[in-house]
Amino acid sequence: MGAGVELYLPGAGGRPATLTPGFVREVEREAGRMVSRCYQCRKCTSGCPVSHVMDYQCHEIIRLVQLGARDVALRSRAIWLCASCKTCRERCPNDVDPATVMDTLKVLAVAGGVPLGRRRVRSFHRAFLTTVALLGRAHELGSIALYAAGAPAAAGDLGLGLRMLSRGKLKLLPEAVRGRREVAAIFRRARELDPGRRGRERTGTGTGAGADGAGGGATAGCGGEGR
Repeated sequence: MGAGVELYLPGAGGRPATLTPGFVREVEREAGRMVSRCYQCRKCTSGCPVSHVMDYQCHEIIRLVQLGARDVALRSRAIWLCASCKTCRERCPNDVDPATVMDTLKVLAVAGGVPLGRRRVRSFHRAFLTTVALLGRAHELGSIALYAAGAPAAAGDLGLGLRMLSRGKLKLLPEAVRGRREVAAIFRRARELDPGRRGRERTGTGTGAGADGAGGGATAGCGGEGR
């Protein structure tokens, strides 16, 4: 952004957003994607299955990164609601891969101690990563139980889970998988690379799974919470 340029966003009370020079280069370096190539065609947003619950649409998040609005991008709900389905990547004519950019923003948010704002987001990520760390793969029923324990407000969805279980949509016991040790090694390495994770968990800003679970920012991009 050139000198003297100001960015005004809805709901900011008429105050300009703080811009961080070089933010787009930081994201490009971490994500391995050329975010600056985006020319706002909006194909990502038009194909996004969770756009209706995002505070900023997919193309808007990319634009915030381009403009250097670091604080706004990292504090947005959109990066945590992203389902990482990669539809945006398939639709992007410039291979920007917004889903990977979203994952990168999650990592930067956790590493920077940015409050997630919603307890349910943190509970969802902790539940999902805990099951993967312990079992070597996702186990939907285990994740649901842990999620409900961490976010009591989600208990209202248990009825749906029981109906899915009765119809064979959810498996009671997890399947055995090969490579479980390799998966555990990934989580150990993530903890080694992120020594500040325990401090963030004590303050409630991390998304790790606990002492034996997932490791903070290095594994932050694991998909999104529906609502």
